[in-house]
Parts: sequence; structure tokens; C-alpha cells
Amino acid sequence: MNAYDFDKTIFMPDSSYSFVRYCMRHYPRAVLKTLRPTALTALLYFMKKADTKQMKEKVFAFLPALDNVEQIVLDFWEEYRDHLQDWYLRQKQPDDVILSASPEFLLAPICEELGVRLIGTPMDPYTGKIRGLNCHDEEKVRRFYREFPEGHIERFYSDSRSDEPLAKIADQAFLVGKEVIQPWPDL
Repeated sequence: MNAYDFDKTIFMPDSSYSFVRYCMRHYPRAVLKTLRPTALTALLYFMKKADTKQMKEKVFAFLPALDNVEQIVLDFWEEYRDHLQDWYLRQKQPDDVILSASPEFLLAPICEELGVRLIGTPMDPYTGKIRGLNCHDEEKVRRFYREFPEGHIERFYSDSRSDEPLAKIADQAFLVGKEVIQPWPDL
């Protein structure tokens, strides 16, 4: 099987950022109500006094103010489907697995449409709270082996060196940049 990071790898730019922007355009009251606490947590995050999970939960704190989150996510993908990268769509296989730090509820519809498996951050779409750990770095490897105890990654693709733990368990790993896919350096 092949494994892929999602954001800035097979989707440009970042799906969480794009979703928040989409909600800001279509549901500004919901997002604006949480802007001040989000900005404060962002400041704490950059000062290393808040972790990624806290930051992500604050960013998605507007979710309880939305009606019918599932439909909003489907509407988002209607608008953003064309942000999927052509190189991925040309090589996509039915046994591909997407490993992403983005919320599972956000990526599930597009992964289902693509016919691929998803391992992402388990966030409650009604509260914005993360159940468990943010799916990032070593957690991606743990989650991969939890889902596929005998799993074997032939090729892995990511835009981020923070995904090196996954790159190390793949037969081949590739770093994805703008228009460039190159072998993972220093493996």
C-alpha cells in the first residue's frame, strides 16, 4: 500500500485552514464569536505555552454554533474538491491510506469519494474537542500500526519533514514540494 499526508501534499493548501476560511465566509457569526479566544491561544502556542491539540481545539471551537456540520462539510468539498493535486489523482490506488493531522470528520467525505482509507485526528464535529491524540509525527505511525498491525508501506509522500517517522517505515519515501516530488533526503 501507499501512504500519503493530506495537507500541502495531495491537497493545497491546508484543509483545516481552508475549512475555517470557508466557514468565515458562509457562517461569519459562528467563527467570529471564537476569534478572540483563538487568537489568545495562538499567541500562547507560538510562545510554546499551549500545545497543538489545545490550539486545534480552539480553532474549531466555532463548530457547536453551526447547524448541520455534516452538510457544511459536504458543501465545503463541493467548492474545494479541485484543490486535490492532479499527480495524486493520476496514481491513486484503492488500497491507499491517508494519514493526516486534520480532523477525520473534515476529510472523511473526500476520502470516501476517492475510495481510500483515512487515519486522522479524531475530533468531535459538534464540539471541536479531540478524542485522544492529534495525529501527527510518531502518532501517525502508532495509528497506522493500530489500523494495520501487519501493514507495509511501499511508498510514502509528504510535504513535511515532521513526517519522517512514517518515511522511515516505508520502502520509499518522497518529499512533495510545489510541482516537485523528490526522494526523501537523508534516509
